[in-house]
Amino acid sequence: MTNFCDNLINPDWAKHGYIQVYTGDGKGKTTASLGLAMRALGRCWKVLIIMFTKGGNDYGELNSFRNLSPEISQNLTIIQAGLDRIVYENNKNESDAEAIQQGWQTAKKAIENDEYNLIILDEANIAIDMDFIDVDEVVDVLKNKPEEMEIVLTGRNANPKIIDIAHLVSEIRPIKHYWDTGISARKGIEY
Repeated sequence: MTNFCDNLINPDWAKHGYIQVYTGDGKGKTTASLGLAMRALGRCWKVLIIMFTKGGNDYGELNSFRNLSPEISQNLTIIQAGLDRIVYENNKNESDAEAIQQGWQTAKKAIENDEYNLIILDEANIAIDMDFIDVDEVVDVLKNKPEEMEIVLTGRNANPKIIDIAHLVSEIRPIKHYWDTGISARKGIEY
């Protein structure tokens, strides 16, 4: 039986891959990057998603990705580089640092070895902002990425050095949010 990707016209890898950043205080940065992942998977790209500062299994997107067809899921790798809690400046600890550093080392290796067409570094901006990952090291790795590889960084507080080398930067800012009225995060919408 043939894989549906066997019959697709592959993208022209001679084209340049870019660095994208989704940042800002608004809702939708991870959601935008995961939509991009689904689009790339639908074109038979190999996709790596590393979720910095996020652990546990209670994410709707993980449930969806686990149930993709075998033809699509064979091109997807997801790594959670965080503990099962939200990390803030006042509660970060050595276990957070270890999990995030393991994720960064995996990302670095995947970039250097040209293992994927698209790499999403979800919440990398937060990991950099909280000094879990050295921004200068990230900049160096991104500047030396394979020509065709697309890399996306998400999260609030994108470092100016990251913004400077990025080809696309989208700032998602809140105009109005129901959280401001006391509504809690909802399964299927926020996670």
